[in-house]
Amino acid sequence: MSHGHIHRGAGCHCAAKWGEPPEQRSPAYGLYLRINLERLQCLNESCEGSGLLIFKLREERTDGSKFVENDADEQLLFNIPLTGNVKLKVIIIMGEDDDSQPSEMRLYKNIPQMSFDDIDRELDQTFSLNPDLTGEEYTTEMSCFPNVYPFSIHSSKNFGADTTKVSYIGLRGEWTELRRHEVTICDYEASANPANHRVHQVTPQTHFIS
Repeated sequence: MSHGHIHRGAGCHCAAKWGEPPEQRSPAYGLYLRINLERLQCLNESCEGSGLLIFKLREERTDGSKFVENDADEQLLFNIPLTGNVKLKVIIIMGEDDDSQPSEMRLYKNIPQMSFDDIDRELDQTFSLNPDLTGEEYTTEMSCFPNVYPFSIHSSKNFGADTTKVSYIGLRGEWTELRRHEVTICDYEASANPANHRVHQVTPQTHFIS
């Protein structure tokens, strides 16, 4: 099935297929354990905390019992902080078997605590999504996402329903640990005060994927 991708910004062009050998498409390249879930944000969710539940292991992707639904209009915005630098390669986004599935996904990188006021900024890549219940892979343009720390997914519209539902978001790519000076620069507080913002130095933890 072809993707019908639309691209805006940075001269990105989306590859139709992942050109890497099969061994590099294994679940070992999944980034679920590289997401800082304590700081993940979902804006416009109808049930507080539900956006966190859709980031789960790949083998749980078809479990639709956990989902996030928007509170108003069709939009959802996910701010996804990571525990290190990531070369983002693949995104999977799944929803219900109806018109509430997302039909467009817009990606922004390295904008901490992005809000809906920021969606008019230049984005890095846009995908037109296909109706999907199996986990279709959308391959990012490597030159746009070679060194990502936080990034955001804006689900901007669906296939015609009043609300949008998402049941799974999966990420794949290459992860490298932050160097100490990068942690000092990139770390931010969930409720920062711009007038009195202190940068805290943290020690990143290494997780091993079995």
